[in-house]
Amino acid sequence: MNMNRSVFAVVAACGLLAACQTVDRGTFGSFQRSLNNTSHGYTVVEDPTGTAPTAMVERFEVRPGDCSRNEGWDDCKKDRERSELSEQRKTTGAGQEWWYGWSLYIPDDYVNVYPAKVALGQFHQDGSHVIWMFKNHDGGYHLHDMVPDFTRRQHELIPAAEMRGRWHRIEVHARWSRDDDGFFKVWADGVQKVDYAGKTMTARAVYFKYGLYRTAVSRYKFSKSVDEVPTQIVYYANVKRSRTREGLAAATP
Repeated sequence: MNMNRSVFAVVAACGLLAACQTVDRGTFGSFQRSLNNTSHGYTVVEDPTGTAPTAMVERFEVRPGDCSRNEGWDDCKKDRERSELSEQRKTTGAGQEWWYGWSLYIPDDYVNVYPAKVALGQFHQDGSHVIWMFKNHDGGYHLHDMVPDFTRRQHELIPAAEMRGRWHRIEVHARWSRDDDGFFKVWADGVQKVDYAGKTMTARAVYFKYGLYRTAVSRYKFSKSVDEVPTQIVYYANVKRSRTREGLAAATP
């Protein structure tokens, strides 16, 4: 086994924070798993598609009943299931400006569980509500502007007909502000889809989470007359933060 294979074999366990840090995340700090510690929930694997921007990719899987709890939150009681990674240090405050990027792959056999809601990436706030959420509802990949603590706008980033079976690149340029001098711009596969100017946050600090997070799972069970929600799997690659757009590029081998 060569050195790269050895590193990523360790990352696959990723219950250890130090292991998670070996993935190249640009200027991001360390990440930790969020409300899911199953062995299947998060692994780093060889790219199964042959078309990812990196040789190794991050695989998230949520199975029926994958809910957990901590001191201040209980997914099981709140009708939610997830496997996510979350920035450990929540230090991105007002006045900071960053570029963010990730590549996302939805397999052909991915089951859409609408009317349950599925989040595939979110900007949350320390001690407060989510402000920008990337969702797959009844189809496609959408950005929800939730700065006032409710969805006031939706932006389609990727149409439903184009979602599955190919990698998609998302890039975000944000200036975090509690005033009107902020901005939030989004590109999907190189095409700008969002050009928002105004307040981009309301609390002390912003942090990034990504993976697979489904809410209101009972809606799917009721609508389909079933007892559980199907397993879902998604892949991410080259998840990075940078001061520049150029800094988001995947490292060449």
